[in-house]
Amino acid sequence: MDFEELKSNLNLYLDELLSKIDLEEDDIFVLGCSTSEVKGNNIGKDTDIDVGKVIVETVMEKLDGLNVNLAVQCCEHLNRAIVLEKTVAKKNNFEIVSVVPKKNAGGGVATSAYSIFKNPVVVEKIVAKAGIDIGDTEIGMHIKFVQVPVRVSIKEIGNARITALTSRPKLIGGQRALYE
Repeated sequence: MDFEELKSNLNLYLDELLSKIDLEEDDIFVLGCSTSEVKGNNIGKDTDIDVGKVIVETVMEKLDGLNVNLAVQCCEHLNRAIVLEKTVAKKNNFEIVSVVPKKNAGGGVATSAYSIFKNPVVVEKIVAKAGIDIGDTEIGMHIKFVQVPVRVSIKEIGNARITALTSRPKLIGGQRALYE
């Protein structure tokens, strides 16, 4: 795997995505990723910590510049729990659980995030403003309602399909309501 190409393509994707969505300081952005899919294999069959590290560091670098918080989704073996900084969990009143992601129980990206974050914790669920899904890891459960897909010109990172979601406030009130 060419890590420089991976990083370059992910940076291009993030630049385009971030120009299309409205993230504000302290928002939460969720990353779900199968390193196996990035490498061209079936999800869960070829987990790679080094690929996970490149992906987490690349996304963190972009989000840090915006003061947006990164949350990283674990694999299905940890019920798609979320790794994030303890300060973010406490600030948002997310319930912290006792588990440490590992290569085969958490996935390459979550394991990498746990080792890279300053004070990582795991929570069962969050409500993020937006996020990306690399390799069909199904991040939708962690994006607040109402979810809106975002189309970006890049469709794959490595060999994995990449998709993005953002969210908008609910439109309530019917015909008489006034929306911005």
